[in-house]
Amino acid sequence: MAYYNNQNGGPPGMLPNSQYPPVWANEEEYKQATSQCLIRVFLRMFAALVVTAFAAFAVASSDALVSLVFGNPAVYIVLIIVELILVIAISAGIKRMSATAANVLFFVYAAINGVTLAVIFLVYDLGIIYHAFAVSALMFGGIALFGAITHWDLSKVGSICIMGLFGIIIASIANIFFRSSALESAVLYIGVLVFVGLTAYDTQRIKRMLREANGVSHVEAIKRISVIGALTLYLDFINMFLRILRILGRRR
Repeated sequence: MAYYNNQNGGPPGMLPNSQYPPVWANEEEYKQATSQCLIRVFLRMFAALVVTAFAAFAVASSDALVSLVFGNPAVYIVLIIVELILVIAISAGIKRMSATAANVLFFVYAAINGVTLAVIFLVYDLGIIYHAFAVSALMFGGIALFGAITHWDLSKVGSICIMGLFGIIIASIANIFFRSSALESAVLYIGVLVFVGLTAYDTQRIKRMLREANGVSHVEAIKRISVIGALTLYLDFINMFLRILRILGRRR
């Protein structure tokens, strides 16, 4: 989930010793840029969720598309691989590509993700899906707001959540063989907590990426960071939503 450029000590796309000085002339300019960037992040994330929902509903509404995507394992696997490639391309290549190109790839990813997520319309009732989305949206909105305004350093929270993410991945793989309902429930609930923590951490990290930006103009910094920030929070929300959906679905 981390997209820092470790070699340069800053976020992707922010190159040291370039023609530009450090981006922010003073604290007030930085605060204004933070507001602009966060607005762009959440608007772009919301637009991506709309694209995902539209693509998922379109596929689920077509018997031919359902048969093509879910009746043929090879097609589904190819779509998953393309999704992974797009995420890697955006996060690793944003320092080389333009903000427009990164934005296009982000929305292509959102559309393909919608195609693969169409299965939820085949498995769950619409009422449960709407309920899970509403719960996820409220949780996400509250914790993202906390991450945006808190003065606490959430770096340790992020580290713990990333370790927790690896833990639930390992537990999920192990449960394929154990088939334990108790372990599955634990993975789901812990997973929700992990992505709640990552949402707060990633929101705060967007502000940190802006503060540490150098090597580009302030306009370019906002454009690039808003794309990678939207992708990161989009992934946090989708993962949170899917786990809440499974929890509510199991209760029914």
